[in-house]
Amino acid sequence: MTVECLADRRAGAAAMTPENFKAVFRNHPAGVAVVTLRGPEGPVGFTATSVASVSAAPPVLAFSLAAASSSRPALERAGSVVVNFLAEDQRDVAEAFARRGVDRFGQVAWSSLPTGEPVLRGVRAWVRGVIEERIPVGDSLLVTVRAALSDRQHGTRPLVYLDRAYHRLGDHSLSE
Repeated sequence: MTVECLADRRAGAAAMTPENFKAVFRNHPAGVAVVTLRGPEGPVGFTATSVASVSAAPPVLAFSLAAASSSRPALERAGSVVVNFLAEDQRDVAEAFARRGVDRFGQVAWSSLPTGEPVLRGVRAWVRGVIEERIPVGDSLLVTVRAALSDRQHGTRPLVYLDRAYHRLGDHSLSE
């Protein structure tokens, strides 16, 4: 047994089970995005709170998707995606794209880029990129995307996800 393991046990640390791991991340706030793509039978999209900046030069981002997601087959075949960063008033959009068995695009305003990917209206920002890698990790698929095009809106605040609920940032939480 290593010194670190003994120290962890003495400190009362719990073994890292899937439930413990989920509990840690439930209390770690995350921005909310909807990943959209052109699927073989029409537009596809899903809510993601796992979007992360990986590199600025070249610009690369990553997100993950559950292996059992209904969007995974289309994502496996797609060459590009758009990551739509949601505004604080788009909780309904986040919820629509998190539901199973519904016409997600029938509930929101959107348009297509000339390259075919859907872009949601009213988002804080969006980034279109080319998928570089799809890496199976545990019960998820990690996807890296090289950003190629973006647009951002000014004056809107982000939608945040914390402890299984959507939140808005208040004036007190914004730096001047």
